[in-house]
Amino acid sequence: MVDDKFIGLALAVLASVAIGSSYVITKKGLIHAAEKYGFDGEGFEYLRSPVWWCGTIILVSGELMNTAAYAFAPAVLVTPLGALSVLIGALLGTYFLKENMQVLGRLGCATCLLGSVLLVLHAPGDRDIQTIEEILHLAIQPLFIIYCVFVTSFSSFMIYKVAPRKGRTNPMIYISICSTVGSISVMSVKAFGIAVKLTFAGDNQFTHASTYVFTLVLVVTTLTQMNYLNKAMGEFPASLVNALYYVAFTTCTLTASIIFYQGLNTSDWTSIISMICGFLLNFTGISLLTLSKTAQEGRPESVRDVSLRSFDMSRGRYDRV
Repeated sequence: MVDDKFIGLALAVLASVAIGSSYVITKKGLIHAAEKYGFDGEGFEYLRSPVWWCGTIILVSGELMNTAAYAFAPAVLVTPLGALSVLIGALLGTYFLKENMQVLGRLGCATCLLGSVLLVLHAPGDRDIQTIEEILHLAIQPLFIIYCVFVTSFSSFMIYKVAPRKGRTNPMIYISICSTVGSISVMSVKAFGIAVKLTFAGDNQFTHASTYVFTLVLVVTTLTQMNYLNKAMGEFPASLVNALYYVAFTTCTLTASIIFYQGLNTSDWTSIISMICGFLLNFTGISLLTLSKTAQEGRPESVRDVSLRSFDMSRGRYDRV
């Protein structure tokens, strides 16, 4: 159990490095698509940008490592460590996207690191699961089914009713879709990761139909997450999106995990209180980092702003001709 936890920890840290870097590279790709192909936050012109594809490949690599981490370590440890991706994204954004990091932002980074250390030291392990059928039994319990129905209803309403009208003015519209759908994705990732782990150990889980059900859910939810995360990145600064997404995604994922596993797998109140303090420190650090961005004078350029500015400049050149 101890060895598995440290393997999961190492994979989660590597995944955070890859994911944090991918946000910055993806943002550069979206800006490149805006300047060269006229991408304005709608449509799929960004698919023509090689920079965007580079960022996406790195993101997929990070998510694969994250998937493997869930097979070895509990969700209450792996998910909050996503704070490291926020820090890496903020640091790289300072150099490559020219996004300023003020003293408040540096304090937020330090707070996140302290919270992550507390979580690593005190996060409880998951219940010992031997087959994919055990996960299926947890997934069909009434309370978790109610949660899944809520997520489906909420995300459908946001996608079809709210996002077309307000998605470009409020970053939480797209992020709420990513976060709620992502909480279901994490449970599917956990199931798929355990199935792969048990299969490599000699107990083939791909003879069970439930393995393919979890895989299908994983594909659908992941594609939905990527689509609306790209929309948010196209409209708002990468550091702001990354920070808000971390807080919302972590909250939804931990809620889903507690419902799925019917509570935390520990009765040690010292560990529980330390873990809660770690969460609060992470949330506080992300809030400080976000405030440091929004407190700067002037709103940073979105992809749409870059696209319009590029169009105006090119029109000016044509007018002079």
